[in-house]
This record gives sequence, structure tokens and C-alpha cells, in this order.
Amino acid sequence: GEENLILLDGRHEFPFSFQLPQEPLVTSFTGKYGSIQYYVKAVLERPAVPDQSVQTELQIISHIDVSSPALLTPVLRSQEKMVGCWFFTSGPVSLSAKIERKGYCNGEAIPIYAEIENCSSRLIVPKAAIFQTQTYLASGKTKTFRQMVANVRGNHIASGSTDTWNGKTLKIPPVSPSILDCCIIRVEYSLAVYIHIPGAKKLMIEMPVVIGTIPCIGFSSRNSSITSQFSMDMSWLALTMPEQPEAPPNYADVVSEEEFSRHVPAYPPPIDCEEQLCCPVFAYIQEFRFQPPPLYSEIDPHPTDVEEVQPVSFML
Repeated sequence: GEENLILLDGRHEFPFSFQLPQEPLVTSFTGKYGSIQYYVKAVLERPAVPDQSVQTELQIISHIDVSSPALLTPVLRSQEKMVGCWFFTSGPVSLSAKIERKGYCNGEAIPIYAEIENCSSRLIVPKAAIFQTQTYLASGKTKTFRQMVANVRGNHIASGSTDTWNGKTLKIPPVSPSILDCCIIRVEYSLAVYIHIPGAKKLMIEMPVVIGTIPCIGFSSRNSSITSQFSMDMSWLALTMPEQPEAPPNYADVVSEEEFSRHVPAYPPPIDCEEQLCCPVFAYIQEFRFQPPPLYSEIDPHPTDVEEVQPVSFML
């Protein structure tokens, strides 16, 4: 029941809470010709005095999970247009575009895959844009308002040339989520890929897009797994590169004693110069054919004589 409170002079605060209705509520929205708004209103009733009230707006968001199967399906469109009229046609312009899925959230970048072929005689420019369409339904009448919220532009395509978009990105700005279940106001989005053709109507294809509130977890986890797999595959580089180079082994350590004695004969006794000049030179070359490599040493056995330079100081 109701309770009567006697309040003294001064400021008083009363915390309160209430449960929202169980049925789904439409997302708050303010558009061109209408709005969906929720308010919290407090009324102070006093005897013999007019009521005093205050209200504040309450933001309601109806969540849309873009991970649902219906929003994970890719969208593909294609179209062709003949440029010119009657007997003065200059050739067709063809366009095909694709997006990986239908649902996205604010802040995400939509990768666009497109192929453009210009068989006309004119210079064309491909573009892409996100459009918001507001539809108002009341008293059996319908009113529509359409606006562009983001766009991107490609390079010029000359006559007889083609161009390909391999994931050209278009970032979604902060916009209201899609409103698809309201009987008086609908907010829908579409991604349009179109070609500006001088002297002719633009060639355009549109693909429906749903702006949700719960991001797609599957795509982010897949990207992170690919990144971790790439990092794991690249770890072999650190295993094959030693920190410091090792010294080469001694020749006697890698061959047997028998092979070492066979290929390394004893050095002949020294001979005088006259006998050395009388013998053929190639007779002594055979002795050095299987000589072992010199022993590895980090200290140079024959260091060069370098005079140490003593520091000199001057006193001024």
C-alpha cells in the first residue's frame, strides 16, 4: 500500500529500481520524421499544491547477435550495363561484388571483393558506400528517408581495362543498430558498390547489411588462431641460428689414425738448396695434397707488433 512520508526541509534522495517489461523493446532511435524514445518520470504529489514532475531519457538497446547463421552467409551480386544508346553504344560495363557475411557491428571494417570490367570508351570510377534507410509507417502511409553514412572510392579505370578489389575495406561509423521488428519505424542498411559513368546513369548493386550490437566471435577467434599458427611456424628461425659460431673440429679428430697416417706422411729431412733446385717442383707438391688444416685458435699465434699509444694530457 501507499505510505505517507513527512519530509522536513532540505534535500532528500530515494534510491529506486524497476523491472523492464519482459517483451522485447525496440532500440531507442531519433530519425528524420520520427523517433523511439523511453523516459523515466518522477512525480511529487502534495495536497493543495500542483504536482511537480521531472523526467529523464532512458536509452534502450535491443541486442542483435551478428554470429547468428542467417548473418554469417556471404552476399554476392553482379550486374552489367550497356553504355550509350541506339546505334551509338560504346560497349558494356560489368560489375560483380561480394562480402563475406551479412552482419557487422559499429567500428568494424567491411572487406569488399569486386571485379570491374570496362569495355566502353569512357573513363569510369568505382565507388562503395553504406546507406541508411529509414522507413516510417503510420495511418496506412509510408515515408522513406535515405542517407549515406560512409563511402570509399577506387581508382579510375580506362577503356578496355579491368580492376579488382581484393578486400578493400569500408569502416562502419557510429550509427544506430538495425531496427527490423518495429511496426512503425524501420532502420535498414545496405552496402552499395557502384560505378560512375560520365554521361550515363551509374551502375549500382546493393547488398543488405545488418548492423548489430554483439560482435561475431567466430571471425575474431579464427584470425587469432591463424596469427598464433603463423608465429609458431616462424619459431624455427630462432632454433637454427646459434648465438655464437663454433670452432671447426681438428682434422685428427674426424678421421681415423690409419687414414691420418696414410694421407699425412712424415716430413722429409731438410735438404740443401742445390739439391732442391735439381729436383722437380711437382715432387714436393704431392706432400701437401692431404695436409690437415691448421688448428683453430681464437688467439692469433703471430700477432702484429702494434705500439701502444699512451694517452697524452695537456694542462692549460
